[in-house]
Amino acid sequence: MPATPIAPDPDADDVRAASTGDRLAFQRLYRRHVDRVHGAMCRLAGYDRARAEDLTQDAFVRAWQKLPQFRHEAAFGTWLYRLAINLALMALRAQRADPVTFDAADTLPDPANTPFCAAERAELQAAIGRLPPRARTVLVLHDIEGWHHAEIGAALAIAAGTSKAQLHRARTLLRAALGGST
Repeated sequence: MPATPIAPDPDADDVRAASTGDRLAFQRLYRRHVDRVHGAMCRLAGYDRARAEDLTQDAFVRAWQKLPQFRHEAAFGTWLYRLAINLALMALRAQRADPVTFDAADTLPDPANTPFCAAERAELQAAIGRLPPRARTVLVLHDIEGWHHAEIGAALAIAAGTSKAQLHRARTLLRAALGGST
């Protein structure tokens, strides 16, 4: 059975050019990837749009700085995304929004006293944004970004079992916040 050929990275030419200082090539890379990076930053920052913008900008500045070290062992988008997530986790920890510290809050604010947007998506985003930082981070990385518990554990320096427990906690809090049964 012949091996399936690996599709070339559509960013490869722009990555090579940008790593030698071609700003237009980097601008094309930015345009291709900014939405995904910003979405992840927004979710990790608890839907604080200003913080997400800062984290997104920091991620692309760091990517520009580290681009000459990119080894083309993975797709550029994968490398950039991982760089952005790691940068965001470090920045959130540094600002005392540490997603890996324990939070005593076991409940979310009463939904009756919290203003919600009319759209269900906005309601879900608001509920995710109010989750305790640790639970929110695990929920975002697992359920939204598709990470495995072992990867989350390694990134957050926690056990995979702790990641599972935090995911269960986050889902329970979300159900309660959205009016579902627990």
